[in-house]
Amino acid sequence: MLHALPDATLAALIGGLGGILLGLAARLGRFCTLGAIEDHLYQGDTTRIRMWGLAIASAGMMSFGLAGIGAFDPAMSVYYQMGFSPLAHILGGLLFGYGMALAGNCGFGALARVGGGDLRAFVIVLVMGVTAYMMLSGPLAQMRLNLVQATTWPVSTQSYADLLASALGTSPVVAGFGLALMLGVAALWSRSFVARPSAVIWALVVGLAVASGWAGTFWIAQHGFGIQPVISHTFTAPLGESLLFVMTSSAGGLSFGIGSVAGVLMGAFIGSLFKGHFRWEACDDPRELKRQLWGATLMGFGAVLALGCTIGQGISAFAIMSLGAPLTFASIYLGAALGLRQLITGFGPLFNRGE
Repeated sequence: MLHALPDATLAALIGGLGGILLGLAARLGRFCTLGAIEDHLYQGDTTRIRMWGLAIASAGMMSFGLAGIGAFDPAMSVYYQMGFSPLAHILGGLLFGYGMALAGNCGFGALARVGGGDLRAFVIVLVMGVTAYMMLSGPLAQMRLNLVQATTWPVSTQSYADLLASALGTSPVVAGFGLALMLGVAALWSRSFVARPSAVIWALVVGLAVASGWAGTFWIAQHGFGIQPVISHTFTAPLGESLLFVMTSSAGGLSFGIGSVAGVLMGAFIGSLFKGHFRWEACDDPRELKRQLWGATLMGFGAVLALGCTIGQGISAFAIMSLGAPLTFASIYLGAALGLRQLITGFGPLFNRGE
């Protein structure tokens, strides 16, 4: 039955199913990067940060487990095919994190809010999609390529799993699974977190969605008739792809990313109805709208430069132990922390402390 579907349609369906799980996790499980960072910094609550760590860990254990039985090969993933440019990961992550704080959401979070009726988030989605394509293949593409090429390090591997395997004399699959397992133990090393089973369950659901993306696109790449990149969920370039598809339907056609975007919208819509939270919202403050436009623009630029967003680099790439993922995630955290400080307390006390 799977062979009867065109490759692009099958990829979109796989992306859509995983996207539904992610949308439900956002609306029912409160899975949100900016919310996790804000909770950690201003409330001392690590629950949602630990959810993020457990999502990475579970996605990693499932992905490397699939690799162990030949159902996935991390070396074929898009993140292993790219060069390693620490400057691009750091700069892109900082831009994305700061923009995320200004906008009040990342691309994934904005989609989840659109599914709940938030028209302010719809503006963020539109601007992110356009600016991402400006950086990906538009007027800023050459500048990005020049920067990445000039700062790419000559490395022999794109994976911490490979580095650890080389040092220990074991296989990358065992090393990657072990790294993911250690991250999972660290995430669960909290009685208060374990005492919230819903948080644990929704983190595992996110991990399942990401691992299903890797497994599904790998299967199509191995058994399909066309060229299928081995990818999982990310929410920057796919926003632009979705806009082009809606406008023309012929500019690239269906893809995993388009299905993923549609799935998150659907899952978030279902989740908001289930919780009774669906309501139409609009921006009534021009200053807020200006801040969100700037934030969405920075996120679009930053995510393409860093080769991924909070989901793309923060979970999908991190799960397969890509070299750039921890750098990007740490930079997103720092950028968001700076943006939140500016919005909540301002920078005055920080710079005037010695006066």
